[in-house]
Amino acid sequence: MFEIVKYTAEHRDEWNRFVAQSKNGTFLFNRDYMDYHADRFDDCSLMIYDNEQNLYAVLPANRERNTLYSHRGLSYGGLVMSEQTTTAAVCTLFDELNGWLRGIGVRSVVYKPVPWIYHRIPAEEDLYAVFLKCRARLSGRDVSSTIIPARPVKWKRDRRYAANKARRNGISVAYSEDYDSFWHILSDNLLQKFGAKPVHTLDEIGLLHSRFPDCIRLWAAYGDMGELLAGTVLYVSERVVHSQYISASPDGKRLHAVDALYEHLIHQVYADADFIDLGTSNMPHSSALHDSLIYQKEGFGGRAVCYDTYEWEVL
Repeated sequence: MFEIVKYTAEHRDEWNRFVAQSKNGTFLFNRDYMDYHADRFDDCSLMIYDNEQNLYAVLPANRERNTLYSHRGLSYGGLVMSEQTTTAAVCTLFDELNGWLRGIGVRSVVYKPVPWIYHRIPAEEDLYAVFLKCRARLSGRDVSSTIIPARPVKWKRDRRYAANKARRNGISVAYSEDYDSFWHILSDNLLQKFGAKPVHTLDEIGLLHSRFPDCIRLWAAYGDMGELLAGTVLYVSERVVHSQYISASPDGKRLHAVDALYEHLIHQVYADADFIDLGTSNMPHSSALHDSLIYQKEGFGGRAVCYDTYEWEVL
């Protein structure tokens, strides 16, 4: 019923058009985003055509030895589908996909579906299919904290106090292009807390921002002398404003700059967004909860949305 074709650069425009019109795709699946780190991954993204040669779905993926991954350079992946996709057809699709993967020597799949908050219309046909046809097991679960601005949860008292204090301290919030200053703060924090680096280098985030200026946005909190004290890089898709990075300098923490920043973003700049996703609160490379991080996000009114990972053997 389906023809499965491995993506190549010749398919770029067709792929991008499909993602833009899909019911669960975001700009992360645009090849101008995916391919910025093409040298790090053995891309094995797939294009699935129906029996009339219409593009029915795409699967952003990479291969490592005998395992196919939902592309590891992305926060989520899974099957990207059109509005015409049906449950029965997606079940057939996964049957045929497993056979195709066996034919190229793939023995296991690690699959990260697009979280439901990003769906333009319901789009969980793949979750049913991987359960029914692939006997997939849940192998990982990260928890994100998400706000619905139209139905806000009351802020915790300490977060309200901190935001009020930040205003009294002269903290102001504005859109910024100063990625250099923010990356310095972010990198220092990650190194001190986790011995880690940002997923993106400064050059990479600059490149991606230049390609997607309306989708990748830096907002910053400034002190009364004009110094950048805290910032957040937001990934803005059709339904979700997602906090990709949040960080504050030592002075920014003391002056509660992040509280002022998110009060402004939640209640003013993105008050009309469907969802504001404050990001996951798990320890690096673990599903264990980072207690202080989620305490802050839940203090802003965020409540749990899970980012899941499934695995199955290609039998």
